[in-house]
Amino acid sequence: MSVIPLVFTSGWASGINAYAVVLLLGLFGATGVSDEVPAALQRTDVLIVAGVLFLCEAIADKIPYVDSVWDTAHTVIRPVAGAVVAALLAGESGSLPELAAGAIGGSTALMSHLVKAGTRMAVNTSPEPFSNVGMSIAEDLGVAGVITFAIFNPVAAAVIAAVLLVLGIVTVLFLASRIRRFLRRRAQRREEKRLAGTGGHWPPG
Repeated sequence: MSVIPLVFTSGWASGINAYAVVLLLGLFGATGVSDEVPAALQRTDVLIVAGVLFLCEAIADKIPYVDSVWDTAHTVIRPVAGAVVAALLAGESGSLPELAAGAIGGSTALMSHLVKAGTRMAVNTSPEPFSNVGMSIAEDLGVAGVITFAIFNPVAAAVIAAVLLVLGIVTVLFLASRIRRFLRRRAQRREEKRLAGTGGHWPPG
């Protein structure tokens, strides 16, 4: 069977929480649940690092504004992780060239990352922190559920991931005004900090 569905699903999930994807796939392979997980993801050092980074993300992802800073820092990391995982999966199955798999996984991860980051910007326009916690828990559970399902039924999981990706894009477009509001507030705070650092005066022009 082609590995494309699993590549697509892992790419989508990596754009949301790449560390969870590496950790889950590695554990599934190490425990013998799946024979399709590359040996590189099953290494003890990889699992430990992924686990520690997953815990860091689990905390940062639930704090208002910190989650957006974390997302910004992972704009490159998540797509790269999606591409690497996809290439490893393709290399293990031999049914898809690794370069093509990396392109699929990386681009899918980038799209889902942008959806996640945009949604969080919109959520951060709300003063209460509970929506951030709720969104983070829903994302973590969604990634865990879809990746687990993909191990047993990759095609159906890929369909679910595709639907969630499309719904996410539509949601971001719907929340565009709130995202712009968040970006304006962030720019304003940066300007206020800059002025405070110069004594509150504009530099001579």
